[in-house]
Amino acid sequence: MIEFASNGNTAGGYLATPESGSGAGVMVIQEWWGLVPQIKTVCDRLASAGYVALAPDLYHGELAEHDEMDKAGHLMNTLDIEHAVVDMGGAVSHLLSLDKVTSTSIGVVGYCMGGMLSLLIAAREGDRVGAVAPFYGAPLGDGGPDWSGLTATVEGHFADTDDFFPPEAVTALGSKLREMGKTVTFTVHPGTGHAFTNEENPFGTYDESLSAQTWDAMLSLFSAVL
Repeated sequence: MIEFASNGNTAGGYLATPESGSGAGVMVIQEWWGLVPQIKTVCDRLASAGYVALAPDLYHGELAEHDEMDKAGHLMNTLDIEHAVVDMGGAVSHLLSLDKVTSTSIGVVGYCMGGMLSLLIAAREGDRVGAVAPFYGAPLGDGGPDWSGLTATVEGHFADTDDFFPPEAVTALGSKLREMGKTVTFTVHPGTGHAFTNEENPFGTYDESLSAQTWDAMLSLFSAVL
């Protein structure tokens, strides 16, 4: 766990560094459970693949267990989005300031709520974010950001059955962004449910094979762009 500067204050996060000591930077954005061990494991896996990975703690120490759905929903719904954007921006700046980070822009991967936030921060940060991999989460409806700042290559992975982020709305957003000239691919994977890459299987939807496939696709995106 580290601290980094965030809008005149500090924020916390989990940083994982590859054995080589350096690599391209990636920010990992939590699900609605918080900065739980599973998200730290994502950072560790990215470090094993050669990336410097930082997951900011957007709940500032608060966590919800998988049997605390109401608490998780409360934490997500009461999250100050602007404060979270500031913390994520601080994490981007911290990664790019590190000598061990070799890329001039970073990659972002987010899951569920983090998938939505990954696209928000990419739109806000412009060319400081080079590639984004949102998993089963996106800003849908009228509450989206100013998309004019989105310059990153986006490859998202979404669930076929998802009450949180319905595939029809996801597909519509993808079409809208492509019409704006953005480099965006949203794949809705048939027969899947929300959180299909979470190996702790909180919703009984974990798909081991697809999880491996989409992980490799994300790494290929980061390798190509960063």
